[in-house]
Amino acid sequence: MNDMKVVLLQDVPKLGKKDQVVEVAAGYARNYLFRRNLAIEATSEALNVVATRRRAEEAKADQALTKARETGAEISGRTFTIRMKCGSSGRLYGALTAMDVAAALAEAGFEIDRRGIDIKNPLREIGITDVSLKLHPEVTVPIKIEVLALT
Repeated sequence: MNDMKVVLLQDVPKLGKKDQVVEVAAGYARNYLFRRNLAIEATSEALNVVATRRRAEEAKADQALTKARETGAEISGRTFTIRMKCGSSGRLYGALTAMDVAAALAEAGFEIDRRGIDIKNPLREIGITDVSLKLHPEVTVPIKIEVLALT
């Protein structure tokens, strides 16, 4: 058989993921994969480029995890105060949202993506609620949010 090893430049369904080395028929590689810029021939240079890129991505991922852990240690267990409009009975106009929490955290110097903010019990009255922050797929920390009346 006339097979050839190639390095995939993109995910190819039923063949492999980006940067993976796969063995395919030479005609398939030349006529389909190479022409559509989905793969390159697996030369030693190409393999070195892939290895360098993979190491750089791993270093970046490690750095993101370290930063998330540091932020988590700094923010974990703290209570943040948010002032919101409410009626005379203490009922909020609306409810506490992830955007409100993200704004309060930004004010305190923590840039947290609002999509990683999980409000366990929607707060519709003045009080304190538990919130968990997903800073990284491996780092989740608890905080408390105290909602006070806006005067």
